[in-house]
Amino acid sequence: MTEIVLSAAELRIFTIRGHHIVLDSALAALYGVTTGNFNKAVTRNRERFPEDFAFVLTKEELEDLMFQSGTSRSHGGRRKPPRVFTEHGAIMAAGVLNSPRAVSMSVYVVRAFVRMRSELLGRADLEKRLAQVEKALVHHDHALRDLCEKLRPLLLPPPDPPRRRVGFRVGEE
Repeated sequence: MTEIVLSAAELRIFTIRGHHIVLDSALAALYGVTTGNFNKAVTRNRERFPEDFAFVLTKEELEDLMFQSGTSRSHGGRRKPPRVFTEHGAIMAAGVLNSPRAVSMSVYVVRAFVRMRSELLGRADLEKRLAQVEKALVHHDHALRDLCEKLRPLLLPPPDPPRRRVGFRVGEE
């Protein structure tokens, strides 16, 4: 799970199940309503939130999220696991709230997701370029090793030619 924090309002976008999500409590605070009222509005309009727009976290996902974000269990907390919203679900949530603040904040949410996507694409492009550089370096490393093996004999002094002994020897022609 990765976390990206954007701007002064600190809209936290997490990655769970391969989706970039925002917690219901964060959206409720952003839209200026309580989390309970926010979730009631979503429940009343359930047909607008299919599984790829909003879903409830499993117990394991919630524990992982609490570990990643440094949330404590000892002081109050939630009775139910939070509902989380994907980019499309967060935008749809502004439509069910019908308040001027919700409309203006939906623009903020869209911009946050767009910024996050561009940062992730930038990282992917950088990783791709680093892989290309690494591949080129490996190729150059092999080429340099071959070149050194071929040059090494040329750099060594020539061996002394074998000397003939002076004088007469029996059995020698």
